[in-house]
Amino acid sequence: MPGKTQLIPEGDRELVMTRVFNAPRELVFKAWTEADALLQWWGPRTFPTRVCTVDLRPGGLWHYCMVGPQGEESWGIAKYREIVPPERLVYTDWFSNKDAEPVGEALEMTFEFRAEGNTTVLHGRAVFSSKEHRDGNLGMGMEEGMSETLERLDEYLETVATPAGGN
Repeated sequence: MPGKTQLIPEGDRELVMTRVFNAPRELVFKAWTEADALLQWWGPRTFPTRVCTVDLRPGGLWHYCMVGPQGEESWGIAKYREIVPPERLVYTDWFSNKDAEPVGEALEMTFEFRAEGNTTVLHGRAVFSSKEHRDGNLGMGMEEGMSETLERLDEYLETVATPAGGN
């Protein structure tokens, strides 16, 4: 059933995410891997993405900047490790500066996009460098931010999805 994001800590260093989208997985994967689409939905409502570049290939970079209500910038970078359209994305993720230089500890992200009828089940796993790293991210609002970001993806998909049976 489409809707609510589930985020569950697992073990000492992991966070597992699941959400169902009422859209085909090709569309969900495309929204997750194209800069123009990411600009429409990546980030919480109060920290939307304003800068985004994507070099979708193993070793390529996704670099973005989310901007807060007072103009504060939060830069991030991901280095793609594995890309299997439209099934799987694996990347290493860091905070960064505007020059795409990593800052702080990395985490490993794996997202699987599974087709189930007319819906897509997104299953994600974040592996942090330590329990403290995971708990620190959760403490700064990662759970709320990711939930809201995936709500925004759901809303974006509604605007670009072709209705069932439509052309």
